[in-house]
Amino acid sequence: MTSLVVTAKDVVADGVVALTLARPDGGRLPDWTPGAHVDLTLASGATRQYSLCGDRWDPSSYRVAVLREPDGRGGSQYVHDVLRPGDTVGLGGPRNHFPLVPAPRHRFVAGGIGVTPLLPMIAAAQVLGADWSLLYGGRRRASMAFLDELPADRTTVVPQDEAGLLPLASWLGTVDDDTVVYACGPGPLLDAVAGLVPTDRLRTERFTATEVAAPVRDEPFTVELARSGTTLTVDASVSVLEAMRRAGATTLSSCERGTCGTCETTVLAGVPEHRDQVLADHERAAGDCMLPCVSRAASDHLVLDL
Repeated sequence: MTSLVVTAKDVVADGVVALTLARPDGGRLPDWTPGAHVDLTLASGATRQYSLCGDRWDPSSYRVAVLREPDGRGGSQYVHDVLRPGDTVGLGGPRNHFPLVPAPRHRFVAGGIGVTPLLPMIAAAQVLGADWSLLYGGRRRASMAFLDELPADRTTVVPQDEAGLLPLASWLGTVDDDTVVYACGPGPLLDAVAGLVPTDRLRTERFTATEVAAPVRDEPFTVELARSGTTLTVDASVSVLEAMRRAGATTLSSCERGTCGTCETTVLAGVPEHRDQVLADHERAAGDCMLPCVSRAASDHLVLDL
């Protein structure tokens, strides 16, 4: 795994720190596109996903922002309380399940730390000369990161303690065929946006999983790991990811709830049952990849590129 060094750690809002990361030798980092994220493996052993929110044209550094989550699984607390400039982290990615797509008009909706993947999208929209605007909400103005980087004439800032909930219906209006809406933030915000925007005009990135129906089958199925030649049986009590780990397969994972895409795995044969919040409809229809942390098999047998 590639290692990066923390070259700077800055407080950018109440409860939010920004990390600047670079290769130890100062060399070029992998290119990325707006909406991309990376997986950082911390010395604590945790792997966490963070959206890239820096200058995509800077080949020598990445920037991510981390919200302190007191009720989280410990990764953000480690970043806030332990991680220091000079420390190293492991890198996975970058990968992008939330891309900016060509359109004459972009409408961005951010809730809290959900602003991070939208920052490079906004920068790209500016360069392309596209019509864009941002609706940005947070609990308090002091907790809303990167306000100083957003053009005031195109940004509507709505701190909840000052102005209440985001005026989604009036701000979005009628979304026509020339407009694509991008939303990132808490689940209730994304659900509200989804109720106002046609599916084909909406792109979202979730931090938390939504409830899905029961699996289509309760029967055990087999999974073949093509590279090792191992075949394992997966029953209803265990995820595909956990079954693979028990068989000795090493697969990077982060959220293990189907929201980050870190464990995405190529499917060589068989039919996966997609239960994630990441893959687009065309990716699901192709059936050539899956997220084994939550997705299962609709066929008796799967062959994975592991």
